Amino acid sequence: MLKVSPALIVMGIIFYFSHIPGDSIDFVPTFKGADKLLHFFIYALLALSCIPTAKFLTKKYSLKCVAITIVVFCLIYGISDEFHQSFVPYRFVSGWDVLADTAGAAFVAWIWSRRMGVV
Repeated sequence: MLKVSPALIVMGIIFYFSHIPGDSIDFVPTFKGADKLLHFFIYALLALSCIPTAKFLTKKYSLKCVAITIVVFCLIYGISDEFHQSFVPYRFVSGWDVLADTAGAAFVAWIWSRRMGVV
């Protein structure tokens, strides 16, 4: 359970901030693309927090497969997060947000794979 805890905490943080109505978010910087940068970094953090959980899979599966699984997991969570936001006042669904989420997760998975000697 302890290996899953970091990912669950990050997922909870993402859910919490996704549930804030769009007109109540004051902490997001105002420069163009700031929200996509935040998506990139929080999903990079989610992918990073999934690595301890996924490490036990490397005994059975290749590191490349595990890295891809982390990215797909983050992609699915990003899609579910956008669906959740569709029910929150003044929030809307954005494919660009999902793309930024996936890019952040893929970046971490790529760095981890390189560090482990896969790529």
